Amino acid sequence: MFLNYIKEFFVKKSLNVNLNNEKSGVLAKNVQTIGLLIDESTFENSEALIKELTLHGIALENIKVLAYREKFKEKETYFRPTFGKKHINWKGEVIEGYLNEFVNSEFDLLLSYYDVENVFLMFITNKSKAKFKIGFSAVDQNLNRLMINTELGNYKLFISELFRYLKNIK
Repeated sequence: MFLNYIKEFFVKKSLNVNLNNEKSGVLAKNVQTIGLLIDESTFENSEALIKELTLHGIALENIKVLAYREKFKEKETYFRPTFGKKHINWKGEVIEGYLNEFVNSEFDLLLSYYDVENVFLMFITNKSKAKFKIGFSAVDQNLNRLMINTELGNYKLFISELFRYLKNIK
């Protein structure tokens, strides 16, 4: 238990060093690829969220999902790529292949779908090479280029606001 707090401290320290870097991201005219980072510990409607994105014209094969679970069970089979605390080491380095692949993918848009500041989720958002990052306003303002002020459970409103903003930005 105590070791988890120490690990979280070091990952947070690594995150804070990188958060001060300038956010440079330009939104492409047509969003085609989306990275979706979901906290499945607190949000259970990820399939409905993905369906809502497809209803707004994003092809299902262009949506790449990564889920986080507070209690990651080694022997349990998950429907989508899922990570936990143990997949990021003490130095703030990603140690899992699929996690590195997600972080290094250059998505047009990264949706950070979590509204509670979790150092491991924030770390992945910060490390992502996505061109434009969008998340909830309840999370650190330095993390995303665009913040939407809705509730986590109201994914339909979040997606409609997202596409309304995207339309105005273009």
